[in-house]
Amino acid sequence: MNFKKLLPYIGAIVVFIIASLVYFNPVLSGKQIKQSDITQFMGMSKEIVDYRVKKGEEPYWLGNAFSGMPAYQVSAYYPNDFISVIDNTLRFLPRPADYLFLYFLGFFILLTALKVDWKLAILGSLSFGFSTYLIIIFGAGHNAKAHAIAYMPLVVAGFVYVFQKRYLLGFVITSLAMALEVYTNHPQMTYYLGFSLLIFGIVEFINAFKKKELPTFAKQVTVLLVAVILGVATNAPRLMAMKEYANFSTRGTSELTISPEGTPKPKSTGLDKDYITEYSYGIWETFNLMIPRFMGGGTVEKLGEDSNFYQTLEPKAGPATAKEYSEQALTYWGAQPIVEAPAYIGAIVFFLFFLGIFLVEGRLKYWLVASVIFSIVMSWGKNFSGLTNFFIDYVPLYNKFRAVSSIQVIAELCVPLLGVLALKNFFSSKIDRKMKEDALKKAIYTAGGITLFFTLFGTSLFAFEGIRDGQYQQLPELIDAIISDRKSMLFSDSIRSLILILLSGGLLWFFLKKKIQQIPVIVALSLLILFDLVSVDIKYVNKEDFTSKRRVQKPFTLTQADKEILKDKSHYRVIDITKNPMMDGRTSYFHKSIGGYHAAKMGRYQELFDYQIAKNNLEILNMLNVKYFIAGADKVELNAAANGNAWFVGKIDVVNSANKEIKALDSINTKQMAVVRTPISKTNFEVDSLATIKLTKYSLTDLKYESNSAKDGFAVFSEIFYKDGWNAYIDGKLVPHYQVDYVLRGMEIPVGKHSIEFKFEPTVIKNGKLISLLAYLLILLIPVGWWYFFQKRKTA
Repeated sequence: MNFKKLLPYIGAIVVFIIASLVYFNPVLSGKQIKQSDITQFMGMSKEIVDYRVKKGEEPYWLGNAFSGMPAYQVSAYYPNDFISVIDNTLRFLPRPADYLFLYFLGFFILLTALKVDWKLAILGSLSFGFSTYLIIIFGAGHNAKAHAIAYMPLVVAGFVYVFQKRYLLGFVITSLAMALEVYTNHPQMTYYLGFSLLIFGIVEFINAFKKKELPTFAKQVTVLLVAVILGVATNAPRLMAMKEYANFSTRGTSELTISPEGTPKPKSTGLDKDYITEYSYGIWETFNLMIPRFMGGGTVEKLGEDSNFYQTLEPKAGPATAKEYSEQALTYWGAQPIVEAPAYIGAIVFFLFFLGIFLVEGRLKYWLVASVIFSIVMSWGKNFSGLTNFFIDYVPLYNKFRAVSSIQVIAELCVPLLGVLALKNFFSSKIDRKMKEDALKKAIYTAGGITLFFTLFGTSLFAFEGIRDGQYQQLPELIDAIISDRKSMLFSDSIRSLILILLSGGLLWFFLKKKIQQIPVIVALSLLILFDLVSVDIKYVNKEDFTSKRRVQKPFTLTQADKEILKDKSHYRVIDITKNPMMDGRTSYFHKSIGGYHAAKMGRYQELFDYQIAKNNLEILNMLNVKYFIAGADKVELNAAANGNAWFVGKIDVVNSANKEIKALDSINTKQMAVVRTPISKTNFEVDSLATIKLTKYSLTDLKYESNSAKDGFAVFSEIFYKDGWNAYIDGKLVPHYQVDYVLRGMEIPVGKHSIEFKFEPTVIKNGKLISLLAYLLILLIPVGWWYFFQKRKTA
């Protein structure tokens, strides 16, 4: 092995480590980043974590949120997760520097696969990793998304090697990269990557068809399919559990054909279209990919004392108030509900992308340009409704994901990739100088022309009115002031992008004229790109987002209300009525809550909330055993009417549709009657007034009750029904139980004294465990067998 050849790659890794730690330098002093979604996650997963520590095993169920739900998509460790060893080895830096390092490393490997010189590969990797969207997702806590994005280039690298006919290397990288990609547990990002890979495959097919090399193409596709399937199969327990739960989640099919208001609605097979497209990128907003604050930046921005907003407010409210409001000014004037920051890819990076369009030839360019156009058009969502609705209605799984603007991650990958390939060609001696000069001019005219146009005319093209401007109605002058500041942002950032493009273009022009050597040009371009991207990134994710480790790991503080409730050691549920229960992970941190925070709640439970709880139907809270209402930090209300853990009912109302089932809860007395869809042996029971049924043991996966009744009865349990996992036993014998009252469990209890037990015994994990083990064996054995076969053939 030639150590000198390895030195540049070792140096690249050192550069990536330094860049990651310098940007997130607070981690060096032991601080951790505050992430809102992760804080909510810690509330959701608290009971699971405690169970894991105490029992040393995985429960796969949680009881402290949404009255109970599978833990598959919250916090779960799966058997045979050997790929996690590789992932943990690669993510050796403190979080979130580990993910930033992964961005750099994955993109570097992809560029190496494309035979890009290591110096340009470092430049390209930094361009990709510091892309603003990829940085701002850390502030929100979208760690799984960042994790999935980081492995995208590695998956593409595997495809590249296979289409280069380096089959063994391509197979190994593709299978391992897919295993890592799926392991990150962000199906939406992996799904979007699939579209880009499909475009890649189509371009390769067209090329093979033209060259009459379809048998070779078929061989390549076969290798890739086997590698992808095996990589995916290593995650079989996770994926099978996800698939099972998806059918019952908000992303599955709903049987309801009426709205909460009672009006007709179509039967849903996934998320609602309005929900899917709520975060749709504006068509004009697309220009903030190369002009950062084209639409005002994030939802709120810090404006200085020289801003029109501050100058207007200060005489009326005083310096202190003016400063406070100026630091939370509503500058964003696009149509999305919330925007953390612009998804800025970079003025220089986009300039290089245009250079690639004019200079790079062949299949890679067609794939990258097509992928960028596809991702941007699809990110428009409801602003390009014809195409979006087609995908929602007819493309499998598209209606399972929300925030269509996220598909721009494909552009985040492909724009810098073509930009680096453009530099590779630009510095190549094999390409005619005149061709380079023409391409450079066209790129400057295109990228520079766009930014120059908005510099000159941008402030007169739009009204600059935002959807939240009504908040300033009490002082109408502020609306005019904020509009002036929005115009200033567009103007100044357009000039900024124009200058950066001209500087970059100038460097390349002087190189062509042999005024500057290649290495200084690469160094100067790298510094310009870093300045361009990092100066934007740092406005939105910086040292202010970090705090002490203790505060991150213990994000919530007990209030007087919490302390009062926790004196009660029985099994009950809590609701915080001061906030939206369905967006509240805090309550779940201390109590068993009927709310929580999760993007894929159980579908029926969400419907119960929308159709009943949101309408203040207290009878539903009673059946969920809500014993305490949090009405403030020091205010608790006791609900004496809560039904308890289990109770006998006298009448069963059997209905034949989900509509009737949810409507029956409008006026039902849940202590006396239960609603079911499944026919049972009898519908009327004589309730023994002295009958008792009590919870004697509570565990996440094991609930025990003791019943005593002089008559046969039907009991309802204030626990969530989930057929693919929970089994019911009476005196140790497996017995059927039913879904009642839309979400709860019920069963017939024979006369006398009995021990009743519910056990969570999912089979999906065991089945997936065997598949994943087989996949790992094949990933190891196929390359060994492959190598042995060809070595033997060479010898022969």
